[in-house]
Amino acid sequence: MARASWNGTVIAESDRFELVEGNVYFPRAAVKPEYLREASKTTVCGWKGTARYHDVVVDGKINAGAAWYYPEPKDAAANIRDHIAFWQGVAVEK
Repeated sequence: MARASWNGTVIAESDRFELVEGNVYFPRAAVKPEYLREASKTTVCGWKGTARYHDVVVDGKINAGAAWYYPEPKDAAANIRDHIAFWQGVAVEK
């Protein structure tokens, strides 16, 4: 079971996940959407593609860009399509 939490609140939990470069990617259905807000940030990975970001928002506190996903990953990263990963102080246990 993998779990992501921030500011004392569980924002994702699943017994199914993908592990890529040490990051846990949760299926989108396992992430509570009420804690995510679309952000304008993007980055590019040579083998995964273009990442988009969400701010994590809990109890009015914002962790800007703390979640990311690849809406259209390259073929080599197809296993993380429809998955979300976390960083920047979001605690992820597996």
